[in-house]
Order: sequence, then structure tokens, then C-alpha cells
Amino acid sequence: MIRVGVVTFPGSLDDRDAARAVRAAGGESVALWHGDDDLMGVDAVVLPGGFSYGDYLRCGAIARFAPVMHSLVDAANGGLPVLGICNGFQILCETHLLPGALTRNDSLHFICRDQRLLIEDATSMWTSDYEAGEEIVIPLKNGEGGYVADESTLDMLEGEGRVVARYLELNPNGSRRDIAGIRNERGNVVGLMPHPEHAIERLTGPTADGLPFFTSVLNALVGAA
Repeated sequence: MIRVGVVTFPGSLDDRDAARAVRAAGGESVALWHGDDDLMGVDAVVLPGGFSYGDYLRCGAIARFAPVMHSLVDAANGGLPVLGICNGFQILCETHLLPGALTRNDSLHFICRDQRLLIEDATSMWTSDYEAGEEIVIPLKNGEGGYVADESTLDMLEGEGRVVARYLELNPNGSRRDIAGIRNERGNVVGLMPHPEHAIERLTGPTADGLPFFTSVLNALVGAA
């Protein structure tokens, strides 16, 4: 069985939900602790949403120095699949595994809503069970979710097809070019501001549209074995 680590920081909120999503997709969830640099031999890692170290300084700015992140950055650069959701996306940017940064919502308000997204890239290890151009609805909840980068970086992401998902109908936080998620060049690292782990079944979420993020990585790893 594919083993997916879910990291818990002191202020994590959605680690249990991410672990549940891994199990729903057919994987084994492995709890990883921020203060331990041992990745326990997992096959992939999820950095969940929440507030890691209370979002002091900047979101994810302290978390990037956690012992687990030292190991995770090296592993990700070596090809380990990593999904950062919300605060996890912020941490990935702070570690420079992904370019750009996440800033305060342009409304200056915390936003919680069901959000329509366009899946633009279905080649990453976390989106391969989608079709490019597919529209999905999953929850969004953030106060600092506005993705920003300089124009050359934005052009690079667009030109290389590294925009994973884009906001539809409404840009909820002022993200440049409506960007909701991006990937690295290799396609093993994905950052996403909305929350797929809250949309894995209709009983507890608005849709089950988020589940393919988790089945994608399991299928990609099985196919690579």
C-alpha cells in the first residue's frame, strides 16, 4: 500500500482531514511531526492547511525552518511527491520549492466559500486523474491566499504549463492571473490554495471533486513502481 505522510505543525487544522482523504483514496496515512526530521520512508507527503506556527512574521515563514522541512526539501528535490494545501502552499513558497508568495486577501477579510476551479494542468503527480479543462468545486478558506509573483515568473509559469488550477467566476483573494495552484517543473510538487481534502464525498463536502488529487498521486506512484 502506498504510504502518504501528513505533517502536523502546532497550528495545523486540516491534518486529520488530509489523512482521511488519503485513506479514502486507498492509501495509508502516516502521521509526521514538524519537530522530527524522519520522513518514515513515506512515498509522498501532504502539508495540510492551518496556521503552522500561528502565522507570525508571514504565513509559513517559521514553518520553513522546522526539522521536518529540512528533510522534505531534499526529498522533494529528489522527486518525492509533495502537496501543499493552503498553509502548506505558503510553506512551499517560503522554502522556494515553488516560486512566488501568498499575501493578504485583497478584501482584507478571511474568506470561506465553495469555489469553482478550472484544472489547467493534468500532468502533475497530483492532478493526473483529472482532465485538462475540467471544472471542479471545492472549499476555499483563507485570509492570506493571494498568489503573487513578478511578471517574468508569472509568464514562466504560464509558458511552461505550470498553472495547475485557476479560479473561475470570481477571484476570491486577488491572486495574480486568477492562479489557485501551481506546480514545480518536475511535476512532483504542487501548491493549492483551496482545500480538496474537504471535498472527497458528498456527505461532508459540497462535492467529491477533491478526491482525484489524492487518487492521482497513488496511481502515479503505482504506475512508476
